[in-house]
Amino acid sequence: MGLFKAALGAVGGSFADQWKDFYTIPGGLRPTAAVFPAVPRGTNAGRGSNTGASDNVITNGSKIIVPAGYGLVLMEDGAITGFASEPGGYEWDSQAQDSTGIFSDGDIVGSLITTSWERFKFGGRPQSQQQAFFVTLKELPNNRFGTQSEIYWDDAYLNAQVGAITRGTYTLKIVDPILFVKNWMPAAFLQSGRVFDFTDLDNDAATQLFTEVVGSLAPAFSMYTNDPAKGNRITRIQQDSIGFAQSLSAAVETNYQWRTSRGLEITQVALVSIEYDPNTRELLRTVQRADALSGARGNSNLQASVAQGFQSAGENAGTGGILGFGLAAGATGLGALQQPVPGVGANSAQAAQTATPTAAPAADDPVAVLTRAKQMLDAGLITQQDYDAAKAKALGL
Repeated sequence: MGLFKAALGAVGGSFADQWKDFYTIPGGLRPTAAVFPAVPRGTNAGRGSNTGASDNVITNGSKIIVPAGYGLVLMEDGAITGFASEPGGYEWDSQAQDSTGIFSDGDIVGSLITTSWERFKFGGRPQSQQQAFFVTLKELPNNRFGTQSEIYWDDAYLNAQVGAITRGTYTLKIVDPILFVKNWMPAAFLQSGRVFDFTDLDNDAATQLFTEVVGSLAPAFSMYTNDPAKGNRITRIQQDSIGFAQSLSAAVETNYQWRTSRGLEITQVALVSIEYDPNTRELLRTVQRADALSGARGNSNLQASVAQGFQSAGENAGTGGILGFGLAAGATGLGALQQPVPGVGANSAQAAQTATPTAAPAADDPVAVLTRAKQMLDAGLITQQDYDAAKAKALGL
């Protein structure tokens, strides 16, 4: 085979001791570097230390070290002649009948790129010189995105169109190195000394990816906020970086086929800020108030308001004002204003079956007045002193 294993296991000083000349990744790489040429390391055939050279041309017998987290791609005139994703040491032999790909056992990369390898591998006998490139298989951080104006999407929870300006960062991963090199990376980077970096402002391919991410933000927000599994809450997005990353990855895949045609995937997203437009902010305030006044909490707020009303009536009009307020509340069905709380009071199944409508008591009926006053006393809405005064007035004492 063209590329064959010479040593496996941990890579490091032991290989440097065995092989005085070998190729590996260059030093001082930025964490956002995605594809770059292999560089020679070692004594350089007795001509002194050589750790910074950019000549990535290998020949018969060349030794190559592949560290963990990187894949090795060998090319000749644009054709892929070898690939390795398993960490270890390798040797190139151009006299072999065919090149081969060496994938990591049990590694997701190996299972993903098998099809791409069979599709793009060189079918003839490689020549004596090959170019060696490394592809980063780790997550590539610090890919920034942002919108200059509002983006809009339909939100299931707010039941309205939502608009916002947003910015943040995401991490990328090359899940199929062969597909990425063949279908997406410009040929200008397949030469010595060039580094493909997603954060490079002069990299047109990276700029295009940024544009596609921004164009996929609105569908991603819509996908997330309309997914019942996410709780349909717009406010959860900033707390769920993985969940939103899945939505954004699905959106770019649907729109631009990142994974299936380019071998790329978004793995993490950090939303730095979401600035909603004025209409959305007002909607959110309304929904927050509605949430605060829903269910048992709403009943508590309502009862507190009624108690405040009784207190004000007593201060302004004495006992007559309290009774008038209470009778008016009963006549207008104050209990109907309470929001249903499952299993509580009149909302329980038994109460719902046995409850029967009753007519409102007449305002001048002493029995009705005293009954209402006693109910108010038992509910804690009036004091014993208020009840005694109301009783005296109703009985003409």
